[in-house]
Amino acid sequence: MFKRILVPVDGSETSGKALAAAIALAREGAGQLHLVHCVDELSYMGAYEYAGAIIDLVRANGTGILEQAVDTCRAAGIDAVSTFIDTPGQRLGASVAKLAVDWKADLVVVGTHGRRGVERVVMGSGAEQIIRMATAPVLVIRGSAAGHG
Repeated sequence: MFKRILVPVDGSETSGKALAAAIALAREGAGQLHLVHCVDELSYMGAYEYAGAIIDLVRANGTGILEQAVDTCRAAGIDAVSTFIDTPGQRLGASVAKLAVDWKADLVVVGTHGRRGVERVVMGSGAEQIIRMATAPVLVIRGSAAGHG
């Protein structure tokens, strides 16, 4: 059974599905969860004119997402800790992979939005980055049937 489960959260429906799956796994194996939210500044720079006010909003939103995810775990009776990562220039996959090693995670549970085509090229695939870079096994939870959950 998996005892140390790392879960990247971004506040999306798909992320919520991954969190629910991780909670179920933790419950089955008496495991604990480590939730992580990463600010990927590169993705914001490509979509908006970079400004301090925007990144401040992103940081505040990320903190709220983590707090809500920890509350969800605790309401389900699961021990959870959280980490907010804001390392300029470091992509999501590298951040999650490093934390997985540092925390000695034995599983990473991540949601995927299932982006395809141009949207995938423009937005990237956080799940794909994590799969490529993580040394721990990665459980990928798909979003809605439309691929945008």
